[in-house]
Amino acid sequence: MKKFLKKAGVILMASTLLFATACGGSSEAATDAEGNTIVKIMFHVDEKSAEGKAYKKRIDAFNAAYKDQKIKASASYIARTAGAADYEQKLVGMHNEGSLPDIITFDAPNCASYAQSGLIYDVSNLVPQDVQDDFLSLNKYNGKVYGLPIQESSAGFYYNKNIFRDADIDVSGYTVDNPWTFDEFKDVCRKLRDAGKTAVDMRLDATKDETATYLLYPFIYAAGGEFLSEDGFTATGYFNSAETQSGFQFLKDLVTEGYTSYAIGATDFFDGKVGMYLSSGWTIPDLDNKYPDQFPNRDTWGLLPYPKGVESASATGSWSFAITDNHHKDKSKIKELLLWLVTPESSKTITDATGMIPARKSVETNYAVGSPEYTLLSQLEKTGIERPATVGYPQFSNNFRQVIYDMKDGDLAAVLNAKAMALQSELDRLKNI
Repeated sequence: MKKFLKKAGVILMASTLLFATACGGSSEAATDAEGNTIVKIMFHVDEKSAEGKAYKKRIDAFNAAYKDQKIKASASYIARTAGAADYEQKLVGMHNEGSLPDIITFDAPNCASYAQSGLIYDVSNLVPQDVQDDFLSLNKYNGKVYGLPIQESSAGFYYNKNIFRDADIDVSGYTVDNPWTFDEFKDVCRKLRDAGKTAVDMRLDATKDETATYLLYPFIYAAGGEFLSEDGFTATGYFNSAETQSGFQFLKDLVTEGYTSYAIGATDFFDGKVGMYLSSGWTIPDLDNKYPDQFPNRDTWGLLPYPKGVESASATGSWSFAITDNHHKDKSKIKELLLWLVTPESSKTITDATGMIPARKSVETNYAVGSPEYTLLSQLEKTGIERPATVGYPQFSNNFRQVIYDMKDGDLAAVLNAKAMALQSELDRLKNI
């Protein structure tokens, strides 16, 4: 089994919110004037974005293919204008009101809370086993399948090759199989700083939503740290262990030594002011298409893997489709849309737009060795580790982000001890519910 699945036998990440049982409404899906059964789906992106256009393309294709079967998909697009939490709060409200669509997109860390609360539906018996086996991973809770990934993700360090050439920095030997070390990463940062550049955008300012947690948690695993006990209910002794502190200390050192800061502009890397930029695969289409003056082709930028501490670790986990457990009892027509949206063709269409990794193994990728896509896929398979498995995942993420924010001015050990205690209190409460 691939390493990135070792912490994801079941995804036990959950939110703090308790959901009311949805009620009301017809037990059957609506039909239109032509007698079509309407299957409603809600996406988390803007309809006009590249990802939104890819979803629309597949919805239109579904409606054409299922016209004779009288099934019609009706899509809504709720862009995450205030981050993932904003979208998730909308889902909670719709669940409480009994107004959930038939299918939603959701962020993988929320699988357990949504399943536990009855927001999403167990599709274990709706998805054929050969289809389940073709996914790199599945969204599971208590051994049952609740979500099918839209795409897989990995992240790394995009770098400006022109800046590196000017500073006489050679990183060509650093690969997933031969990663750079923490010390070598710092050495590159020092050379960039000495050349008059901000070395790296570590996304330390991205603490308002899941971005900072997603991109930065691997450094703690790479340093040999852990966040929680195996059952996900103990933080003290893990979240504030010496090994965990070492991982956070590495991040803090980058600030102290002037290699990064909390005040880097959102486009500074793209404007040629910063040497490296920590991000996921979603940045690939941007670099290919949006910044021709600074990055006219791939000879001007590249992607490096996460550096290695005592071990290698990298980020993974992305968005998925789920059938909701709403008042529509007959899921047979809803199932048809779910399965359509995760076909290899759909997976390729969507990931071609997003720059992410296809969730289906059968999708032919043909990534060139050394390409950014090849690096991300190789890293996913060899060093990817899921975020912590716990019913208190939102509390964990909130405390993680607070450490990132507070460590710049405070004593790191004191900050970690305080956050470990605060997180433990929340986990104790959840355990007793």
